[in-house]
Amino acid sequence: MSLPRLSTVPGPPSSGSPEWVVPLSELNCGETEMHEVMRVLRSGWWTCGPETDELEREFERRLGVRHAVAVSSGTAALHLAFRALGFSDGAEVVTPSFTFVAAANTLMNAGAVPRFADVESMVAPVVSAATLERALTPETRGICVMHYGGYPCEMNSIMDLARRRNLRVVEDAAHAPGASLNGIACGRWGDVGCFSFFGNKNLTCAEGGLVVTEDDDLAGKIRLLRSHGMSSLTWDRFRGHSFSYDVTEAGFNFRMDDVRAALARVQLEQLDRWNDLRKERVGWYRGMLGADPRWSIVFEKYEGSPAFHLFAVVLEKGISRTHVMRYLKSKGIQSSIHYPPIHQFSYYAALPLPKRRLPVTDSLGSRILTLPLFPSMTYEQVALVSGAFREAVDDAGTCRQEVIH
Repeated sequence: MSLPRLSTVPGPPSSGSPEWVVPLSELNCGETEMHEVMRVLRSGWWTCGPETDELEREFERRLGVRHAVAVSSGTAALHLAFRALGFSDGAEVVTPSFTFVAAANTLMNAGAVPRFADVESMVAPVVSAATLERALTPETRGICVMHYGGYPCEMNSIMDLARRRNLRVVEDAAHAPGASLNGIACGRWGDVGCFSFFGNKNLTCAEGGLVVTEDDDLAGKIRLLRSHGMSSLTWDRFRGHSFSYDVTEAGFNFRMDDVRAALARVQLEQLDRWNDLRKERVGWYRGMLGADPRWSIVFEKYEGSPAFHLFAVVLEKGISRTHVMRYLKSKGIQSSIHYPPIHQFSYYAALPLPKRRLPVTDSLGSRILTLPLFPSMTYEQVALVSGAFREAVDDAGTCRQEVIH
């Protein structure tokens, strides 16, 4: 299947809606996706049904996992995982602050208390067994790890820690479909793994997610909570498998629909090829941006099997990230920040949560920068971004010298 460029518009961003020369990410969508979506629309069954079932079976086969449950978003996946594991009534769960806020929000909404852990280093911004252990208290019930940028955490030592301390483990694998560590897919290491199919992810259906687990009881509870706590789905009743239902939990409407499931199934078929294309483009970036003391490339020396979701750099202290981002924008190049630390957001800073020093996270939060990366990105685009980024840092350094003098 071809990888068409869907929205390449020349010229710098306008004062209205930005039109990027090089966007941060770009959808890969071809005739096959469109055909499958139209097939489902014509079928007359659009909500959670046979396509969703097939997506779940295909994920189970791919990951070698016993259960996969498709849901409406990656955030819904995390919420269901935390609820199914019983993280409520003030249960303490250790999670990185350097991640998307959904992890902490869903813990709070489940009735748990997030306790933030620092990350390993500026170039390996993931939690480790050591950083997690420093955050543990006698009240800790679980751990949520995040495979930042698609690069797996060191799960062997993390699972050893969890076994020693009798902790449940949730993997936030939103960035890591197709990634693995020691031959084991991300999402399979912990008690529950959670994936996101948001529009900028390696595998997307616009909005969607998926939960995986080996545990029959957890899978049953997740399926129940996904659809209002009801004992059967509309699809089951339509097929005549059930004529009534009971409600045994106060659940949610976190179902995936068949239109998005059909789209995700086509995307899943292409995942390995797209991840390989991402890897190639990361290699181009590393060749063009390596060996400069003014920045570091995140996970530059990583030798495992990542998903290459993000390409991020960390600026030297004193270089204005805002200046660099504005310069890139003036050239029509989109950049972003993944992520502002959760504990610095006003809501979380105001909560009566235990305050911990997170020096690496705090430093990363002001210096990390995400550059464009997507499978259809051309060599010329990578060169354009790399050159503009180098110019931006040069310009930021000149501005700094002018201020000093």
